[in-house]
Amino acid sequence: MSDLRTPFRERAAGALHDRFLKQALDIATTKFLALRRDAFGQFPEGETLRDRARAIKEATLQRLDHHLERLVANVEAQGGHVHYATTPAEARDIVLDIARKSGTRLAVKSKSMATEEIDLNEALEHAGVTPVETDLGEYIIQLAHEKPSHIIAPAIHKTKGQVAELFARELKREVAADAEVLTRIAREELRDKFLKADMGITGANFAVAETGTIVLVTNEGNGRMATSLPRVHVAIMGVEKVVPSMTDLMVFLAILAKSATGQKLSVYTTLVQGPRRPGELEGPDELHLVLLDNGRIRQIAGPLREALYCLRCGACLNVCPVYRQIGGHAYGYTYPGPIGILLTAMLHGEKSVKELAHASTLCGACADACPVRIDISRMLIELRQSGVERRTAPWTERAVFRAFARLLTMPRLYRWATPLARLAQRPFVRGQRIPRLPLFFGQWTKTRDLPAVASRTFSERWKDLRP
Repeated sequence: MSDLRTPFRERAAGALHDRFLKQALDIATTKFLALRRDAFGQFPEGETLRDRARAIKEATLQRLDHHLERLVANVEAQGGHVHYATTPAEARDIVLDIARKSGTRLAVKSKSMATEEIDLNEALEHAGVTPVETDLGEYIIQLAHEKPSHIIAPAIHKTKGQVAELFARELKREVAADAEVLTRIAREELRDKFLKADMGITGANFAVAETGTIVLVTNEGNGRMATSLPRVHVAIMGVEKVVPSMTDLMVFLAILAKSATGQKLSVYTTLVQGPRRPGELEGPDELHLVLLDNGRIRQIAGPLREALYCLRCGACLNVCPVYRQIGGHAYGYTYPGPIGILLTAMLHGEKSVKELAHASTLCGACADACPVRIDISRMLIELRQSGVERRTAPWTERAVFRAFARLLTMPRLYRWATPLARLAQRPFVRGQRIPRLPLFFGQWTKTRDLPAVASRTFSERWKDLRP
């Protein structure tokens, strides 16, 4: 993860100069986009299901307390334990207490953004518990001592050659830059960890209130190994991930994989109901579900309510022209990309996104790709207007925009001002752009070009064209 003390523009500039990053992002996101396009092209019901999924999310939030109570009751009825954490610190303490009571020294982890959100690995290490990431992408970035760069593809920022070099350095094994070879090496390294682990830690894509079922959607078998082999299974889940019924779950399963990776269905869809029962050969002795708030409940009545619809599919990252250039680490927080800006504001407050709120072209591609049609652009605009922009824009910039807004409401004055602006810009125009302005206006062109006033405006051209 990038150092948050470094301004976003500097982190982004560094990413733009990383040619290996650009190469990796181009390959991965282009592939995801093509697969998603093909998946929905062969699935005419997809648009209807997107509307249905959005409606389910909204209806669930309206009665979230009721559905969470049902979930807790049904998980406990099957022998599981449910914990509620208001903050990341509380969530970490709950997991550490479970580890202490169970004598855990080694924990294997399935991929989970919720555990990244609460910085669980660092807390486990400080408590003397060794956490081992078992998702291939997560395993790669753990070896590299990095954070995920994408919601579903943590190592999207690395090429095969970079991973081969990493394995050679960290595992002391010379390997070819071949995906199958690298996967086999990781499998061999992790097999012993699964057999020796005391605790398995996972996230949860969904939890079904009516049955008390925890749902994991993965493309690797590590999720099932982490939930069935260790003595203790701990699942950490944001409270918004609850769905009322199995019928509702089917709607989300039908669109999640298509949006994320272009698959009809993920390779593994695992339904976990309670700990191992008498007579069963596999499964944990203990099951713990940690329900994480961390600012989510507050946003049910807040301006970022729609962000709670998010399925964490990563589709908005793959289409975002900003993310595809700078990757996830430049954003500086757990969740990158367009939805990540909203989630960061929700979890850390609006001050945390005073720069990130402007890290978007507002092109709307993210809303088009979102499986639950979250209007990300609208909320980013509202973030810019609700104090973020007022706190960060210099007074000179605010004054210029107020004057320009006033000018746009006065057609006659606007027509008089146009030739004056055309004359004033002459010393600074290069082609059709103004790359640098003098004095305090230079802050505006420091990171962007200003379009020059056209030699003939549309109104002037129209006057000559009309009869």
